[in-house]
Amino acid sequence: MTEKLLKATWFKGRRGPVVLVIMDGVGFGKYPEGDAVASATKPTLDWLLATCPNTRLKAHGQAVGLPSDADMGNSEVGHNVIGCGRVFDQGAKLVSASIASGKMFEGQAWKDVSGNVVAKNSTLHFLGLFSDGNVHSHLDHLRAMIKRAAQDGVKKIRVHILLEGRDVGETSALEYVDPFEEFLAGIRDGGCDARIASGGGRMHITMDRYGANWSMVERGWKTHVHGEGRQFASAREAIVTLRKETKAIDQDLGAFVIADQGKPVGTIQDGDSVVFFNFRGDRALEITAAFEEDDFTKFDRGRRPQVVYAGMMEYDGDLNVPKRFLTSPPAIDRISGEFLCAMGVRTLACSETQKYGHVTYFYNGNRSGKINAALEDYVEVPSDIVPFEQRPWMKGAEITDVVVEGILSGKYDFIRCNFPNGDMVGHTGVYQAAEIGVECVDLCLGRICRAVEKTGGVLVVTADHGNADDMYEHKKDGSVVIEDGVKKVKTAHSLNPVPCIIYDPESQGEYKPQLRSGLGISAIAATCMNLLGYEAPADYDPGVLEH
Repeated sequence: MTEKLLKATWFKGRRGPVVLVIMDGVGFGKYPEGDAVASATKPTLDWLLATCPNTRLKAHGQAVGLPSDADMGNSEVGHNVIGCGRVFDQGAKLVSASIASGKMFEGQAWKDVSGNVVAKNSTLHFLGLFSDGNVHSHLDHLRAMIKRAAQDGVKKIRVHILLEGRDVGETSALEYVDPFEEFLAGIRDGGCDARIASGGGRMHITMDRYGANWSMVERGWKTHVHGEGRQFASAREAIVTLRKETKAIDQDLGAFVIADQGKPVGTIQDGDSVVFFNFRGDRALEITAAFEEDDFTKFDRGRRPQVVYAGMMEYDGDLNVPKRFLTSPPAIDRISGEFLCAMGVRTLACSETQKYGHVTYFYNGNRSGKINAALEDYVEVPSDIVPFEQRPWMKGAEITDVVVEGILSGKYDFIRCNFPNGDMVGHTGVYQAAEIGVECVDLCLGRICRAVEKTGGVLVVTADHGNADDMYEHKKDGSVVIEDGVKKVKTAHSLNPVPCIIYDPESQGEYKPQLRSGLGISAIAATCMNLLGYEAPADYDPGVLEH
C-alpha cells in the first residue's frame, strides 16, 4: 500500500487545479540558426518566460537514466522520469550492461531463441531499428547478439533493417549498412550464413505506435515475413535506388526485399526464431502482437509462421508483452500517480494518439491502465494519419478543448497533457512546419493560461526533451553544415535543456521567485506535489520551488 504524503506547511495549494503542460520536443536552442522554437511567433511562451518564475532543466543523458550525457533524451524516458520523480537506469543502459556482463546470454530467453534454431537447423532473424541512435536500439547490441549466436552454433542469420534518419542523420543509412555488410562478411567467413534480408524506412513500415496506422505494420509483416515487395540484390542497391527515385529521407524510404535469382533470401518460416532488437516499447508492441497473438484481427497475416519470438525488453509489464524478452526493464516503483491517488487527488490526463501513451503508460512507470479508475480520467484525441509537416498544428486545439473544459469544470485537482507538435513535426526536418507547430502550441498555452487564471489554478510548463530547437546540423564552430548548397537538416532530438515555468496568478509569495537551477526533469514530480499542497517523498528528486 502506497504511503500517504505529508501536507506542506509552507504552501496550502490553490483553489484551482495544478495543470502540467508538456511541450514535447521544445527546448532552448544552442544555436540561433536552426532554432525553430526561438524563431517562431510565440507571444504566450515569451510572456511566461519574461514574467514568471522559470528555470532550465536537463532532459538528456544521465539526467534521464541514459548511459552518458552524449545520449539524447526521448519521450519515453522523459515521461518515465517526469512521472516517477527519480532517475532509473533506462533501456539502452540496461541492455548494454546485460550484454557486457554476459547475463543476457545466460538467460532462458536467449537460450530459447538460439537453442531453437540450433536444434532445428533453422534461421535466427533479427528485426529492428538499424542505427546507433540509442533511442530505440543500438547496432552494438545487434552485433553482439549475432557474434554470440554464431558462437552458439547458429548456422543461418537474417537481419531485417528499419532505416533511421530520425534520431541520426536523415540520410545516414549507408554509413551503417556498408560497415555492417563487412561485419556480416566476417561472420560468414566463420561458417555462419548471415545476411540482410529486408528493410525499409521506420516511418513507412513496421514501427507504428498506439494503433495510429496499422497499415505500416502490415507492410512490414509482408516484407519481413513473406518476402513480398520490390527486390534488390543488396541493401545498398535498394537504398541508393529508392533515394534516387523518391528523394525521400531514410525514415520514409519504401520497403525492399533482398533476393537471389528472384527468390527472397530471408523469409520467416515455421521453426525459425525472431528477435525484435528494439529496447524501447512504444513502436515494438504492434509488430510483437502480429507475431504473438492467436486472435489477431488488425490485418490478414496470411501464413503465420510458428516461431520462437523474443523482444529485447518487456514492452508492457502489465500485459506481459512479449512473452519472452532478453533484458528486464527498469523496475519503476512508487510513481507520483500512486501517491496522488492515495491522497484522493482527482486527475485528468490527455493527449492525441501520438503521445497518449506518454501521459498514461510511460508517465505511470510503464504500466497499463489507470491507477484508480474512480479518481482518474484519461482522454485520447485520435491523431490524423497524415505526414506531420502537412498538418503541423496536429490536434493541439482539440487537446486544449479537453484541458480547458477540465480546468473550468472544477472536477479535477491535477491535469496533465502533452502537445506533440515540437517533437513529431520537428522530426520531419521541415523548418517552416516546425515553426507552425510551436506557434500552435503557443496559441494553446494562451487558452490554458486564461482558464488557469479564471479558476485560480497553477500552470507548470515544461518539456520532455528538445527537438524543434535544433533543426540543422552544426559544425563544432557553430556554423550550419552545407551539403549540395543547402543547409543540412537535423531530424533528431537535441541535447538542449528544456523550460520549467510556474504561472501562479494568485501567488502570495509562499515560495521564492528564483527557482532552483541545475536540476533534471525528474524535478517536475516533486514540483507538482508541492503545488498541490504536499511534501514530496523523501527519496524523490527535489522540486524547483524554494521557500
